[in-house]
Amino acid sequence: MTAPRHIDTFRSQRLTLSYAEWGDPGAPPLVLVHGGRDQKRSWDRVAARLARHYRVFAHDLRGHGESDWVSDGDYGVMDHVFDLASLVDHLGLEEFTLMGHSLGGNITLRYAGLYPSQIEKLIAIEGLGPSPKMLKERQGQPVTERLTNWVDQRRQLSGKTPRVMESLEVAKARMKAAFTHLSDDLIHHLTETGIKTNADGTVSWAYDPAGMGRSPADIPHAEFVHLWTQITCPTWLVYGADSWASNPAEDGRIEPFQNAGVSLIEQAGHWLHHDQFDDFMSQLEAFLGTA
Repeated sequence: MTAPRHIDTFRSQRLTLSYAEWGDPGAPPLVLVHGGRDQKRSWDRVAARLARHYRVFAHDLRGHGESDWVSDGDYGVMDHVFDLASLVDHLGLEEFTLMGHSLGGNITLRYAGLYPSQIEKLIAIEGLGPSPKMLKERQGQPVTERLTNWVDQRRQLSGKTPRVMESLEVAKARMKAAFTHLSDDLIHHLTETGIKTNADGTVSWAYDPAGMGRSPADIPHAEFVHLWTQITCPTWLVYGADSWASNPAEDGRIEPFQNAGVSLIEQAGHWLHHDQFDDFMSQLEAFLGTA
């Protein structure tokens, strides 16, 4: 794996967040946004390939990697959007290409809808969130049931502490058991960059377990969809053929976009840029025009 050439920090909403940089400082900028329970260095393989043509940036979301955690464990999606805006301001970016995975894809779609003139091209890897079927089921819940479920979930998550493992090797074994199809080299890299070492020499995953909850204070889904209609740049929505996520070309979610296409990566799940790296990069470079 190719390590970043530079790692630094920026400030956002009183938090110190970490970011990495690859590529020629004079090249066009491209920003990567990782998903939940992930971190900036999981982009290393993708970033190194993109760095042939771009100056690439990736940051650790609040509560992830080397970035600060929030004191109350409440991680709203719009807070992550604000952090992305803070990174853009810190870097002085005017126009750039933007790509995100999962939660990161959700963040990038919101940002691109708010600031469409800044984004040259947009890639959202399984970033549209719940399928229409899942949303209908959720909206069918009485509000009292939905909010009391959230209170119960918040109680459970507030009491959670990061999993403690004896060593890197133990963490690697857990990662390998969860992702049996990934190569040993990739398992080693994702584990080594995705843990933090505790004072006693044990290791833990580098994310706040309290951040796994979903806040009821987010913007309504209809407003999220409205942001999709504001995106003017060429947009690539990419999905794994074997993922749990619903295909927007089939469920109607492609319709609000002005200029978007959908692709499926065969024999790939939700982490498709790891599952089928070569196929993903080939299609990505075709979309970007750098093939």
